[in-house]
Amino acid sequence: MAGITRKTKRYPSDMTDAEWERIAPLMPGPGRRGRPREVEFREVINAVRYLVRSGCGWRMLPIHFGHWRTVYGWFRELARRFLFQPLHDVELMLDREQAGREASPTAAVIDSQSIKAPHARTRGYDAGKKVVGRKRHIAVDTDGRLLMVNLTPADISDSAGAQMILDAIRKRWPWVKHLFADGAYNEMRHITAGSHDFRSGGRRYS
Repeated sequence: MAGITRKTKRYPSDMTDAEWERIAPLMPGPGRRGRPREVEFREVINAVRYLVRSGCGWRMLPIHFGHWRTVYGWFRELARRFLFQPLHDVELMLDREQAGREASPTAAVIDSQSIKAPHARTRGYDAGKKVVGRKRHIAVDTDGRLLMVNLTPADISDSAGAQMILDAIRKRWPWVKHLFADGAYNEMRHITAGSHDFRSGGRRYS
């Protein structure tokens, strides 16, 4: 039964064998002490993908993934080791190569979205959108693949939030030299000059 399960996708979010082979080397190795590890990291990643795609809570994970507390515990451990960022970046670069692009992007598109979160611990008021909550500041490549995301209170301006994204992009995606944004980011032309080709609202700043 275990062999059959690996060859079939129970849910659309399950990884294929090829996808797992690409990220398996990044998983933690067996511990030197204590009991042998019984958890399968492939199932942990499948569970996380299922949770994100379906929007369900941890307690509502199907039992096929194992007990939800076990899955959640290993999710926290992988997050503590900062493994989700390299997993994301490896998959993004492989996907770009499969699409005939260079592995590392050279251009990015920046935008933001205010979302309602009236009961969040840290929140603000976006007067333009009339939203109490948080704001997602997002950078994607020109095909729409997620490069960076930063979450702030909704009252943080687009240009200030984008500057945080830009500082992170310089370290994580150093080959990005061209930035595209709408007119809300006009203030950034003074900050990015000399380091990036910045285009805002149809105009170009360099």
